[in-house]
Amino acid sequence: MSAGREPTQPASWSGSVALVLASSTGGVGQHVRSVARGLVAAGARVLVCGPAATQEQFDFVGVGARFEPVEIPASPTPADARAVLAVRRVLAEARVDVVHAHGLRAGLVAVLARPAAPLVVTWHNAVLAGGLRGGVSRLVERVVARGARVALGASADLVDRAAALGAADARLAPVAAPTLPEPRRRPAAVRAEFGVRPDQPLIVSVGRLHPQKRYDVLIDAAARWRTRTPPPVVVIAGSGPAYLPLAARTSAARAPVTLLGHRTDVADLLAGADLAVVSSDWEARQLFAQEALRAGVPLVATAVGGLPELVGDAAALVRPGDVDALDAAVRALLDDPAARAELGRRGAERALTWPTEADTVAALTALYAELTAATGPTATRASGTGQR
Repeated sequence: MSAGREPTQPASWSGSVALVLASSTGGVGQHVRSVARGLVAAGARVLVCGPAATQEQFDFVGVGARFEPVEIPASPTPADARAVLAVRRVLAEARVDVVHAHGLRAGLVAVLARPAAPLVVTWHNAVLAGGLRGGVSRLVERVVARGARVALGASADLVDRAAALGAADARLAPVAAPTLPEPRRRPAAVRAEFGVRPDQPLIVSVGRLHPQKRYDVLIDAAARWRTRTPPPVVVIAGSGPAYLPLAARTSAARAPVTLLGHRTDVADLLAGADLAVVSSDWEARQLFAQEALRAGVPLVATAVGGLPELVGDAAALVRPGDVDALDAAVRALLDDPAARAELGRRGAERALTWPTEADTVAALTALYAELTAATGPTATRASGTGQR
């Protein structure tokens, strides 16, 4: 709970909700787990529908939810038809009061399943792809925008996008990063793992290894830092489809970068870090950016999506896709310990103003209560598609 704020109490709603998500190894899965945990604690009955691998990684059952495996891959495939039928079957058997899909892929499957309960879709990401894939994704956006009772955007630009595509009710719903546990290791132990000497800077980035994250820009900038004395050590934690090309780029550039794969010790990594970096082409309220500022670690991030609104003047913002700009911002902070300390202090203060996980759950329970108030939970389940 943020200092100086009164605890947020969820609205009175003890109905049942189905949370639907597609394949996820990062922020969306973490958010759904956080929401499931908070809703169960508030007295709601929670069913999570998603790929079996998401249950293995995020353990929704462990926070009190029921889980039904439905394979919804990250990209459209012919198997989507099976996913639609599976979701339709699960929802018919569960007879939930509200369906809440997270992300456009899960949103499309949920819309096509035509649930009897009101459908809420949270937009977590923007469509950046071009060509045929981008055209298909923009069509999906339109279908999802028009098929949901309420569209929630994790950032203001996503709300505007959903409204422009025909959403009947589009609202802002900032995604709060789950609170990190206390570090389990001392900073010196974390740094020793990566061979970082006491006088060397450790730069950390965390996120899915996906082209959107533009780790190629970070790697190219890091290659320039080999000539610094002492050269910084850069570690990137995360898994994803871009691992092999990023590993090849790191090797070819002889960049002082280590790809760590999936890690569960982000709190430890931040405890040992001198600087955090987000190099993405787009983000809403990126969870690692929130985690870095909460930990008081100075952040260099791209001025994209919801990040400028999120961090204000508490991070160094640079143009996306610009190696020179990222290089210059990192060098300036590495050369100025006082500036790093001041940025870390401002970041920790900024983090105190953000919505918490409890705020997120309170907003969702209020929305669910609003959607089921007119007819009551039982009538809502029998009232048709629940769509406008």
